[in-house]
Amino acid sequence: MDEIHQIREIRVLKQLNGHPNIIFLREIIFDKRTGVLCLIFELMNMNLYEYIRGRQRILPSETVCKFMYQLLKALEYIHRHSFFHRDVKPENILIKDDILKLADFGSCRQTLSKQPYTEYISTR
Repeated sequence: MDEIHQIREIRVLKQLNGHPNIIFLREIIFDKRTGVLCLIFELMNMNLYEYIRGRQRILPSETVCKFMYQLLKALEYIHRHSFFHRDVKPENILIKDDILKLADFGSCRQTLSKQPYTEYISTR
């Protein structure tokens, strides 16, 4: 189980735990027999892409401002803890009851890391 805690995403999420706009890692399950690792997160309704795609009308400016504020609070918290996300996109921004949470910290790096942080990142 010690090796599991060395996985970057788990390490980062444990350090960032407790912010209202960062996804909460509830449990880690590792099956030694199969070698399968499962990360159990809090339940969210949808991602931002799904939220926007399914709309017939543009989002009200109040909603946009509310979501942007929450996203910027999450990013500020991450940066204050010397991390940068590197994969902020609508699919990694989750929503439940007008609460926005940043997720998917698999590409996250510490600002204290040596450059280059990676050669190139491209996600869809």
